[in-house]
Amino acid sequence: MIIPIQEVDRETLCNIVEGFVLREGTDYGSLEFNLQDKVEQVLGQLESGDALLVYSELHETVNIVPKAQFIPDSL
Repeated sequence: MIIPIQEVDRETLCNIVEGFVLREGTDYGSLEFNLQDKVEQVLGQLESGDALLVYSELHETVNIVPKAQFIPDSL
């Protein structure tokens, strides 16, 4: 189920994004970004709709996924 980010408290959303960034260990190539920069990039993707906040009823977890991964016809 997609969770509209507007319905999530901003502090809670930032905590979810921070946990995601720390968990994913994303590779940014030769450029290095600090944690806050990475969090802001993911928040920007959520706000633009390029990424979605998704709740899994099966696993009872919240995750962030690229829109194209969750909605394949969105390209």
